[in-house]
Formats: sequence, structure tokens, C-alpha cells
Amino acid sequence: MNEQHDIPYSADWYHSMQRLLGETACRKMGFYAIPPELLISVVIPIYNERETLELIIDRVKAVPIRKEIILVDDGSQDGTRDILKQLEEQEPDDSGNALRVILHEQNQGKGAAVRTGFLAAKGDIVLIQDADLEYDPAEYPRLLRPILEDEADVVYGSRFLGDQPHRVLYYWHYLGNRFLTTLSNCFTNLNLTDMETCYKVFRKEVIQEIAPKLKQNRFGFEPEITARISRRPYRIFEMSVSYSGRTYDQGKKIGWKDGVSAIKCILRYGLFD
Repeated sequence: MNEQHDIPYSADWYHSMQRLLGETACRKMGFYAIPPELLISVVIPIYNERETLELIIDRVKAVPIRKEIILVDDGSQDGTRDILKQLEEQEPDDSGNALRVILHEQNQGKGAAVRTGFLAAKGDIVLIQDADLEYDPAEYPRLLRPILEDEADVVYGSRFLGDQPHRVLYYWHYLGNRFLTTLSNCFTNLNLTDMETCYKVFRKEVIQEIAPKLKQNRFGFEPEITARISRRPYRIFEMSVSYSGRTYDQGKKIGWKDGVSAIKCILRYGLFD
């Protein structure tokens, strides 16, 4: 038996699914063929994520797509860097999961770490993955599909579209997210449901144009990149994603000050910059 039949999203696997289920069922279930030559860059900003780092990397590696995994440590002080050093030293020769580690000597913020990862990325498609376990890498194929089918240039993974599991947590955080997304939409003329989502996926041409212009070092990165994208003729899609939010005791970092900063960034990049 051809081993390719056992690799999800390979051409042989997809054709076997078509024969078994039919074209219509495959489309509804999100089954399609991913080109074997495709390379995606997974940018993972990291700050004090010792408890979850190894598990999230294992989950990213398990996705059956050729990847470069760019780990940008933003000045961690909890032993995360020791784990990164071990991963580098132990990393086997794996053409399907190339591992790259970049270190910031001082903590600058998530936006700065993402920007560093963007500028280092070499993949055909670039996506952001948080280092905690709130978002599930198994959903990459769904997020990539609109780009690979040439329908989109940018894909946002929305936590609020409603058909995926969503951990019930902080009501005021939910209201804050919805308020910031609505305010951002007023200035960008987009109809996003989740501007603050981690999962943002881009064609490399988008990153090559946008990344050198990014300025925000903290969570203001989210409204900034959204505003910059909205001013260009990019095709933007949203796909629903599951979300297993964590508590502050589990390491959640965003706070009310970041919400105030986001409002300022929405106004700044929506009106002036």
C-alpha cells in the first residue's frame, strides 16, 4: 500500500477520501490536497511559557504540513530559555519541521516578537501561533484553505463565529474584545468578528510588504496590522476556530492597560499612520 494514502491532506489521501465520501462531502468537511512543496512559517512569540512550550511545539510538529517553526523568545526569565536551548541541541534532522530559535535579550512585547519572526520567515504562508495552549494547531489546514484555493490573501481565525468549542471564561474580556473589534471595524470598514485573535495567516507577499512597517511592540500590534492590511487590496477571510482560554493564574498576560493602548492604536492607525 502506498504510504501517501496515510498522510492527511496529501494528494493520494485526498483522492481516496473523494472516492469514499464524494466531492461534496469532502468540501463540507474541509478535506483537500495541500501541495507537498508548500512551506509555512509558524511564528511563535514566547515569554515565560515554560509549562506549555514543549507541548505546543509537539502539537505544531504533528500537523502534516512542511513547516519552519520560528521560536522568538522575548526575554523569558522562568527557565523557558533552557528548554529552547535543549530543543536546539536535540533537534533531529527533520525537513518537515525545521526549528529556528531567536532570542530577544530584553522583554519588548508580543508585537516586537512577532515582528522579529515575520522578518525572519521564509515560508510561502506565514501564521502566528501563541505559545500557550489556547489555540489548537490541528486547525491549520482549515485556516490555510482559503489561501491555497486562491480565495484569500489573509485569514483571521475567529473565536466568535460560533461553531467551534469555546471555553467559558471572563465576560468583561469578551465585551472588551467585541468593543475593540467593533471600534476597529469603524475605522477599517471591515466586518471582522475577532480583530484580537492570535490566528492570523498571510501570504508571504503580504508579510514582505507589511512587516517592515510595523511599529507596535505590545498588543497594539493587533489593531495596527489590521489597519495596515485594510488599506490595501488584500482579500480577507475569517474562519471559525476553537478556543481554550486560560486564566491569569495559568499565565494570561493581557490586561486593561493593553485595552487602552489598543484604543489609541485603532485611532492612530485608522486616522493618521
